[in-house]
Amino acid sequence: MTHASYRQFCPLAMAAEILCKRWTMVVIRELIAGSTRFNDLHRGVPRMSPTLLSKRLDELVETGIVERVPAQGERGVYEYRLTPAGRDLLPVVDAMGFWGQKWVESSLSLKNLDPSLLMWDMRRSLDPAPLPKRRAVIQFRYPELSAGQRDWWLVVDPSGEVDLCSVDPGFEVDLYVTTDLRTMTSVWMGLSTVSAVRDRFDLDGDPKIAGSIQQWLGLSHFAVQPKLVS
Repeated sequence: MTHASYRQFCPLAMAAEILCKRWTMVVIRELIAGSTRFNDLHRGVPRMSPTLLSKRLDELVETGIVERVPAQGERGVYEYRLTPAGRDLLPVVDAMGFWGQKWVESSLSLKNLDPSLLMWDMRRSLDPAPLPKRRAVIQFRYPELSAGQRDWWLVVDPSGEVDLCSVDPGFEVDLYVTTDLRTMTSVWMGLSTVSAVRDRFDLDGDPKIAGSIQQWLGLSHFAVQPKLVS
């Protein structure tokens, strides 16, 4: 496989040849976040073509950052797992993410709205502790979006496992959350809070679940970093 080269012996340049290709660090972010199956990885990079995702994973395997291993108990199914070299990239991913949260203008971040990515990340960061010790179903609705992207369901099992559905799962809904995508993205990124933009939320259902939304909602891993530019 031919790679563009900086032709420098500097370790930073050598690392950049591997890591600075388009989408590579975002794929590594998903692997660090815990996704191991191809379809789950693709849900975390929904604007990346499956062909390019497959290519980037192959490159990461070739460079020793990722290993492709058979899924336990599932014939013909494979998982992608970080090697020790890949796990060493955790502080690199954190540093880049916190830098972006701190220094990239909010207005630029909020131009890149994507309901499927937002809901996938919200599923991952949701904290089930404040929710009832039973199955809880929360439906999110973004009225300004087209029919295929408007409605999403988070299904939280008593075990704490969270499923994301883009088609009605058929369960009774405990709480309906209606807002616009920009507002929900801003809250999840830690740029605002539900209470600060309460007039942009319509919460209909279980009052206890509605009252604890800021607690169970969870936030972006990078939300703890104060933003220095608006």
